[in-house]
Amino acid sequence: MIVAVTGCKQAYNPKPVTTVSNYLVVEGAINTGQDSTIIRLSRTVPLSSVAGTKPELGAVVTIVSNTSSSYPVIETGNGYYKAAGLNLSTTGNYGLKIITTDGKVYQSDLVPAKLSPPIDSVYYHIKSDGVQVYADTHDPANDTRYYRWDFYETYEFHSAFKSIEYFTTTPIDTVLPRPLSNQIYACWRGDTSTSILLNSSAKLAKDVIVNNAITFIPSDSEKVESRYSILVKQYALTPDAYNYFEQLKKNTEQLGSIFDAQPSELTGNIHCVTNPTEPVIGFLTAGAATEARIFIDNRNLPAWQTDNPYNGCMVTTDLFARPIGATYVNDVALYIYTQVHMPIAPIQPPGSATILGYTASDPQCIDCTLRGTNVQPSFWINE
Repeated sequence: MIVAVTGCKQAYNPKPVTTVSNYLVVEGAINTGQDSTIIRLSRTVPLSSVAGTKPELGAVVTIVSNTSSSYPVIETGNGYYKAAGLNLSTTGNYGLKIITTDGKVYQSDLVPAKLSPPIDSVYYHIKSDGVQVYADTHDPANDTRYYRWDFYETYEFHSAFKSIEYFTTTPIDTVLPRPLSNQIYACWRGDTSTSILLNSSAKLAKDVIVNNAITFIPSDSEKVESRYSILVKQYALTPDAYNYFEQLKKNTEQLGSIFDAQPSELTGNIHCVTNPTEPVIGFLTAGAATEARIFIDNRNLPAWQTDNPYNGCMVTTDLFARPIGATYVNDVALYIYTQVHMPIAPIQPPGSATILGYTASDPQCIDCTLRGTNVQPSFWINE
């Protein structure tokens, strides 16, 4: 029996999908309020392609309405198109018209403007292995029912060592005190949500969403090393839009096991006018989002040990490398020095102003701007 069972197993190596696809992908929503409308255009790429994305450049993008009004959406680069706050009528219907550089015309259906109710609260619960962030909302008119969220997170982090000196070649081979405007110890990084966050109260008596999970931060994440902030945006959807995003979520996030749903074809509301048989990926929505921000301070969390890339960092007093080569001009050797370390602080005898040398380390251990920005965000609230 063992021989029979094991003998039935054969390796299956499927051939890679080689079908050429170059379908337009439209991401974004028309913001009818004061926030900017940002539309991202790209093209699908084969699974075997090494390119993650293929931005659509040079397109002419226009917002159109049921009253024949139009509003240009200006290209900003890398496939992104932007229109400043439009403050459109909340009773109108709006759509998107796209003309690509090859002359093709794409048009979305006109969709109603859906206004999101306010976010009641954004909060977090401390778990044994991290922090879970939630958002609650409700619509007293029981008129929204279908919701989508995304978020932008920002966090403060620090380099392994705080440098109070910097190296300059003017004058040559000089170490000077580092000005406060050029500090490289504290930096900020940001990231956007990558998951499709949906919820619905359609099956409930009241339009109330509670304990709605937004994101989870592991206890060892560098995001909670010092201070973390998350801006949550909430969108109201039509039933058709909700069904589209729900199917998109199943196709992109819930595949891989035998218990997951099988992938299915997505039917959006954007069409190629020039060639009606050409698929277009995307579902356009319109309306005004609501948002809320919270901060999470490390001092309010357990004494977790956060992970960072500084485990191998060490302090040395060997600030610069020895000459790696020489060029001779008129029998005089001109040595070329290569800076391999950055200065941290001067080495001085106790009570003396004499500088004997400088402690130093690798740039990646000192300069936080290699992984973020040292410009504090305008919304940041210091502790």
